Amino acid sequence: MQQYFQCGRYRLPVNTPQARPLVMGILNITPDSFSDGGQFHALEFALSHAEQMIADGVDIIDIGGESSRPGSPALSLEEELDRVMPAIYALRDCGKPLSVDTYKPAVMREALAAGADLINDINGLRAPGALEAVSDSDCGLCVMHMQADPQTMQIKPEYQDVVGEVSAFLHERVAALEQAGISRNRISIDPGFGFGKTLAHNVALLQSMGDIQRALDLPLLAGMSRKTMLGQLTGKPLERRLAGSLAAALAAVSQGAKIVRVHDVAETVDALKVWQAAQRT
Repeated sequence: MQQYFQCGRYRLPVNTPQARPLVMGILNITPDSFSDGGQFHALEFALSHAEQMIADGVDIIDIGGESSRPGSPALSLEEELDRVMPAIYALRDCGKPLSVDTYKPAVMREALAAGADLINDINGLRAPGALEAVSDSDCGLCVMHMQADPQTMQIKPEYQDVVGEVSAFLHERVAALEQAGISRNRISIDPGFGFGKTLAHNVALLQSMGDIQRALDLPLLAGMSRKTMLGQLTGKPLERRLAGSLAAALAAVSQGAKIVRVHDVAETVDALKVWQAAQRT
């Protein structure tokens, strides 16, 4: 694996003696987010939340304008741009890499022109024009697996071999990015927990995450924070999934995940500090 993840204006260490797991903080600028209910929809509240994440030790801020919760409707291009662009302009000099959670090539182009450093695409950069939108940049990319789409993905997800099929998809997408001239040091991968998967599928992926990461030899991002799979495993409602989220983050990094995408930045940063102190060098 490369020593650094090239992320726009930033080179993030992922495989050096000084490297540590990176915490990506979620900044949802949506009125219908599954977890924070849109409380950061107004720009001033979003910026205040971003400032708190920075104070809490976040490494990357992931800005999202369109909810991807199961059953959520698609958002128009204009409305997504209206939501995310003011936040990018306001935060681009905050000292942290800005990630934009989008699958729309037009949003990718506008975001990168405004100063975004990473494109986090739940659709694996499959939309027509997506590869062209990012290929001439030096932005980081996160390629995620999703079965179907947010509107239908949880109706009846099925796999013959979830680990093999997710791995094959990620291999294919990474090859497509490389054919488009995108350097491997700009690519990270995400197995897509909760995106067209049952609890059994998610658990199988969690158990095999290290194998997936080693096979592709790329930084792996894990996003399980507050998700339904944690509620199913613990029996806890959304507002009581902090312990499960922290356990999921630690389980992910113990298997080689380099980035964890979370809502609870301060608590995750603390948990990872303790975990790292316990590791033998």
